[in-house]
Amino acid sequence: MSSAIDDASVERPNDTAAASFERVFAHPGKRRVGMIGLGNMGMPMAHNLLAAEVAAQVSVYGRSAQKLAPVIDAGAALAETPRALAAASDVLITVLPDLDPLRELLWGEQGIVAGVGDALLIVICSTSSPQGVRELAAELEQASAGRIRLLDAPLSGGTDGAEAGRLSIMVGGDAQAFTVAQPLLASMGNPVHLGSLGAGEVAKACNQMVVASTMVALSEATVIAERAGLDVARLLECLGGGYAGGRLLEARKQRLIDKDYTPTGVARYMIKDLAFARDEAARGGVMTPQLATLSRLFDDLGDRGLGEHDLCVTQRYIDELDRLP
Repeated sequence: MSSAIDDASVERPNDTAAASFERVFAHPGKRRVGMIGLGNMGMPMAHNLLAAEVAAQVSVYGRSAQKLAPVIDAGAALAETPRALAAASDVLITVLPDLDPLRELLWGEQGIVAGVGDALLIVICSTSSPQGVRELAAELEQASAGRIRLLDAPLSGGTDGAEAGRLSIMVGGDAQAFTVAQPLLASMGNPVHLGSLGAGEVAKACNQMVVASTMVALSEATVIAERAGLDVARLLECLGGGYAGGRLLEARKQRLIDKDYTPTGVARYMIKDLAFARDEAARGGVMTPQLATLSRLFDDLGDRGLGEHDLCVTQRYIDELDRLP
């Protein structure tokens, strides 16, 4: 097991000029990488990063060291605090549910900001508000005198994609920062640079609109078919060979057949994701009748206590609608 990184290794930065970031990342080579948020998505991502051997060192932090044991046994170093993790990292990849959990780790004597050396690139893989990411970047740039820079890099592909290293990674931020992160993210999937900071989150919002509408359509189709006496398994096999086929159908096909709603991608997350999409639509003056319908549906699904189930619980929701008050 790798030795732990404790606060004794933390050094305070000497150079606080904004040019420090450019200077540190101007040279090629492997980077020291830190990871926070090693849950269902983050853990396989960390394993793939270690296996690819594209990082000079991989360090991890979590509130439960026991839960981190698999990745530590695979070669990662344990940081005792967020500050120690930042001090041991050039690039910090966060796989947290949203910005609030990250904010809790940023500030204070043992926070990430206190441990930053000459430069730190934070890659935010949560699905979050594009404007929220931009505001956090401005806040951190000011607090660090330009030594901290952000990329937003939300993910699509679920736990299956994370385990297989084939996530779709939608990235926003400046080109130099993307060049630094690209080989690291490539060990986890396919990173695509889509524009300035926040562009990744806009892309993820668009992605979630398509995912939500497809999941609802598949749910309605299976309920209609079952009530008409069709074999749902044979129906979905047939649909998979035509234009209705796709990765979401393939990933959720057996769950829809078995009515298995054990969570891998939690349905309630779609509520906030669709809210981000509505915000961006409003910013652009775009009329989105389907998005409005989807938002009402998922809001109601959550209100009816189904939000902790897998996304395909939309099938159960549709099936019960005609019996619900």
